[in-house]
Amino acid sequence: MHFRIQKTFQSYRSGYFFSASNVFKVLLFFIILFQNTAHAVSLSRYQGVRRCMGVTWTVTVFTETLVEAETVISAALNEVTRLENILSDYQPKSELYQLSALAPTQCPKQVSKDLWEVLVQAVAWRDRSRGAFDPTVGVLTDLWRNARQTGHMPSAKELKGVMRSAGPEALRLDSSQRVSLLKPNMRLDLGGIGMGYAIDQALQVVKKNGVSTAMIDASGDIGVIGKPPHTNGWRIEIDALGRKSDKNNPVFKNGFAITLEDVSVTTSGDAFQAVEIGGRRYSHIVDPRTGLGVIGSTGVTVIASDATTADAVATTLSVLGPDVGSQFVEQIENCAARFIWKEDGQVRVRTTAEWPAQITNSLQSKIKQE
Repeated sequence: MHFRIQKTFQSYRSGYFFSASNVFKVLLFFIILFQNTAHAVSLSRYQGVRRCMGVTWTVTVFTETLVEAETVISAALNEVTRLENILSDYQPKSELYQLSALAPTQCPKQVSKDLWEVLVQAVAWRDRSRGAFDPTVGVLTDLWRNARQTGHMPSAKELKGVMRSAGPEALRLDSSQRVSLLKPNMRLDLGGIGMGYAIDQALQVVKKNGVSTAMIDASGDIGVIGKPPHTNGWRIEIDALGRKSDKNNPVFKNGFAITLEDVSVTTSGDAFQAVEIGGRRYSHIVDPRTGLGVIGSTGVTVIASDATTADAVATTLSVLGPDVGSQFVEQIENCAARFIWKEDGQVRVRTTAEWPAQITNSLQSKIKQE
């Protein structure tokens, strides 16, 4: 893991006048002011980087010393690594992978607290989205990954075969953290929610280590707490279609920046993982209802009070699209979304009513559009 100081922020300075008749109160005030100023002056920005869950994770904190930064960054990244060993669908030794290998289970299987919590939330989003989000999509993801690699659509027979191993009837959550896998060959895949959950848990570790200003960036899935010294918040640049490099083409000038405090943001889409088959562009994101990739070029950015929600909702909206997706977001408290897609050679944008200024009270002061 690597650390580096990016910048040291210095406190503001102000002058004060006081009379001798009130010297004690003013002296006390200056003592407190000096302590606060000294604290602000000493804060520096540190970053630590590690590859987890198939992407690069960057933890940024503001602390007084490198030793303090090393401690909290290591703790946060170790928490992500711990959760990867539980939630990964591609590591053979992970708890999720080994659970999937038991399908169909002869009896309910006990799972860890973290896996249970993510599965509970995943099933809740499955039901709420009427199947647009589904944690049993693993077999579909495998089939579609092969299609992307070969450039050939799966046959109707192949698709029908794997569809039998997915869906609401394939998974049952019993009491006392027990899980039943009910279909042969089924595979659980928490890629649309597990990363957000890991961000939330890592931020809790940061807080427990006494740090109140931090950002965790899992290659685009971002959670922040507090705000850097002398700023309005964390400035996040987003370009959901991934066209920043094409600056000479005005059609692709669709990046934007937002400033966040104590919220999370996730961008989902086909900007960097897509395939063209039969003249049509498909995303790597699979629609659980069809077993095929979402038709692109599309992108959606979601802001929510926690990263688990932002992650799950962004995945869901990628499947639902802007029309149905906008209605879906309106029913979620403290959540806003921005859709961007290409249609008839033009880039189109749609935002939900809450984006960004009309966020409900708990988020309204936390988000600023630039």
